[in-house]
Amino acid sequence: MAPPLLQLKDIALTFGGTPLLTGADLSVSTGESVCLVGRNGSGKSTLLKIAAGLVEPDRGTAFVQPDAVVRYLPQEPDFAGFASTADYARAGLGPSDDPHAAQYLLEQLGLTGQEDPAHLSGGEARRASLARVLAPSPDILLLDEPTNHLDLPMIEWLENDLGGRQTALVIISHDRRFLSKLSRATVWLDRGQTRRVETGFAGFEEWRDQILAEEERDQQKLARKIVAEEHWMRYGVTARRKRNMRRVGELTALREQRRTYRASTGKATITAGAADPSGALVIEANGLNKSYGDASIVTDFSIRIQRGDRIGIVGPNGSGKTTLVNLLIGNAPPDSGTVRLGANLAVSMLNQHRDSLDASVTVTDALTGGSGDNVTVNGQTRHVVSYMRDFLFASEQARTPLGKLSGGERGRLMLAQTLAKPSNLLVLDEPTNDLDMETLDVLEDMLADYQGTVLLISHDRDFLDRLVSGVIVPEGNGRWIEYAGGYSDMLAQRGADLTRERRSEPPRKASTERTPSAAAPGPRKRQMSFKDKYALETLPQTIAALQAEARALQSKLDDPDFFARDRAGFENVAGTLGDVQAKIAAAEEQWLEIELLREELVGD
Repeated sequence: MAPPLLQLKDIALTFGGTPLLTGADLSVSTGESVCLVGRNGSGKSTLLKIAAGLVEPDRGTAFVQPDAVVRYLPQEPDFAGFASTADYARAGLGPSDDPHAAQYLLEQLGLTGQEDPAHLSGGEARRASLARVLAPSPDILLLDEPTNHLDLPMIEWLENDLGGRQTALVIISHDRRFLSKLSRATVWLDRGQTRRVETGFAGFEEWRDQILAEEERDQQKLARKIVAEEHWMRYGVTARRKRNMRRVGELTALREQRRTYRASTGKATITAGAADPSGALVIEANGLNKSYGDASIVTDFSIRIQRGDRIGIVGPNGSGKTTLVNLLIGNAPPDSGTVRLGANLAVSMLNQHRDSLDASVTVTDALTGGSGDNVTVNGQTRHVVSYMRDFLFASEQARTPLGKLSGGERGRLMLAQTLAKPSNLLVLDEPTNDLDMETLDVLEDMLADYQGTVLLISHDRDFLDRLVSGVIVPEGNGRWIEYAGGYSDMLAQRGADLTRERRSEPPRKASTERTPSAAAPGPRKRQMSFKDKYALETLPQTIAALQAEARALQSKLDDPDFFARDRAGFENVAGTLGDVQAKIAAAEEQWLEIELLREELVGD
């Protein structure tokens, strides 16, 4: 095995209170790709800063091969002192590096190099930072959340670029698919210490769960052993004093082991405030059009969204995803076309802009609206600290200003605010930003069980695949098309990735020219909805079950003595049989209608 280019051994660091790192190791050799995973607040970013030489540990050694070129991508880049993105990117080059490499990468990443760093969006800042660290072709890349604020086409471009390099990689990311594609080894930072497994992220979660299960069993054994020793202390027959003192010492050691045990961080408990059910039809849009100047954002878009649907909306940054959602829920008027909202609709919306939070407001005031110490969720009044704990906040954070929270904490706080409101339509704009994977799992489970309807804007491909029943995608020139299934299903039906022309958010105006590789697709066939496909698969079984029920009811009516013996029972069975026969007829008619539609589409 090649010697490591970078090696951290027995790293310890404390920022007051509980130690952050107590014995962390990290090593990476030439060409290796390692993902660094752990809960929010576990110290991943700090360990990466130690590897980059930006933070000095309290204990341990950090070694980097003297001739190795290391580049570090922070979560929040510092553009101070740079007049343009080109100046910022070129500052990452070494004396012998190609001076044109930075400009080339900026253009690959959709920037000109002339942008003013003071006015960059989150996605533009991330792309400029990537150009700066990629341009020197370093030996080691330390990447802290490289996909944050990137749209799906740019994430896929970055995957391909990193996958084609010989650079050693250490990656922190909450994007499961990104890690699964790139990593070949996984380092798990948990409770201040690291464990390493020589498999990529795809096999990590099963391995982690086995370790945690074994640890729980060990703690249960320890508890039983302490109970047994305490029982001996109280009721055991007195033996030689020396032997007794030894057992007393052992019991003291067992109690100390239990006392100092640092349990793993619990899971968030995420629930959504429920309103009364909406009508069966939630949103019906017909012929929507919306433009800003000469740029068409939405062109002739129509859709019907039913209660219980989970619809994903994806596309490049600036393609108009948020505008489309605002049109659909009635927050913005279309230039033409109509939107009909269903009955009894209660909307709760999460926006993606963490910086919209007032940095001076405390966590308590943000959750209660400044009206005391209680919050009402699902009709139950709870103390705000209890509700905070559901979202993994410590009680001592109740008076913490929002400006002091980490990105993950701000994300959890905005979720807590949104989900406390009674709703039957959840509109979530990038809800996965900055959340760790365990919290994403809990959020996914909650949304799967949510009784209402969900509109989800996300760049997290894995999250979309696990959750949504349909995906709306921009096709260029303001055209949007809905595809059945998740993100991967959409790609399979579409036969192409999401690379399309890029537009800036209004009021900026962007070119509408297309590159040859992004030519406009021809007219598309109508698509069967997710519900149609599901009905086509399940209706035959439903019809068969109803027919069996009808036969059983008919056999009761065939008994010649049934009417004379129990007239009321006979009439009840006859009425039930009539209802079942009506259901059979309706199901057969529905199946025939969908089957004709399927044959029509296949024959087109």
